[in-house]
Amino acid sequence: MKIIAIANQKGGVGKTTTAVNLGCALAQRDFRILLIDLDPQGNATSSFGLQELEAESLYGPLLGEAGIREKVLPTRLEGMFLIPADLDLVGAEIEIARMDNHLTRLHDTLRPFRDDETFDFILLDCPPSLGILMTNALAAADELLTPIQCEFFALEGLVKIVRVIEQIRNSGANDRLELTGIIMTMYDGRTNLSAQVVADVREHFAERVYETMIPRTVRLSEAPSFGKSIFEYAPNGSGARAYRSLADEFIRRQTQEGQ
Repeated sequence: MKIIAIANQKGGVGKTTTAVNLGCALAQRDFRILLIDLDPQGNATSSFGLQELEAESLYGPLLGEAGIREKVLPTRLEGMFLIPADLDLVGAEIEIARMDNHLTRLHDTLRPFRDDETFDFILLDCPPSLGILMTNALAAADELLTPIQCEFFALEGLVKIVRVIEQIRNSGANDRLELTGIIMTMYDGRTNLSAQVVADVREHFAERVYETMIPRTVRLSEAPSFGKSIFEYAPNGSGARAYRSLADEFIRRQTQEGQ
C-alpha cells in the first residue's frame, strides 16, 4: 500500500480534478482506492455528491477523538472509497498546531491502513496552502504528485514545492518523501505557451514529468457540479481519455519502482 499526496500550494491547477479522476480510473482497473479530502472546501467530496454529510471528516481521527475506519465511505464506483471533508477541518488546523506531534498527526492516524493493507493506494487531496493539513499530508505520504497548470509561472510554483519537500525531509518528519510525478494540466495544444511551459518543466525535471497531459476542457470543470467524475459525466471525451491514460502511466511507473 502506498500513500500518495496530490498537492500544489496554488489553487486552480486541477489538483482535486486529478485526485478524483485518477482515483476513479485506478478503481476501474481493480485497485482499491481511498481518497481522503483534506481541503475544508470539500471539492473532492462534492465531486462524489457527498457534500451534505456532517461530522464525517478526518477531524475526529486527527484529534484522537474517533477511529479512522468509521469515516471511510463507499462511493458509487466499486473499489473507490472516500473520507469526506467539511469545515471542521479549519478547526483541526488550529488545534493540531498546538500539539507536540503536530507534523505527524496524519501519519499516525493512517497507521491502521498501513498495518492491514486494506487499500492499494491512499490519495491525499491537499488544500491549496502551506498550512498544517498540507504539511501533515507530506509528512504522511510515500510520494508526491503535483499537478501544474500550463502557464507562465509553472516553474516558480515547482521551486516552492521542492523547498517544502526539503523542509519536511530536514525536519525528520518524513525523510523518504520524494516528488515522483509532475502532471501538466489545462494543456492547450493550440497555443505556443502550453508547449513552451511543458518543454521548460521537462528540461528541469526530466523523467518526473508525466508523458500524459491533461487537456483544457469544459467537461472536466463541469463534472464536479453534477457530483460526478469525468467517467460518469463525459466518458468518451478527451478528459476521460486523458485520465485513463494517466492511470495507465501511473501504474507503469509504480511497477517500475517496485522492480
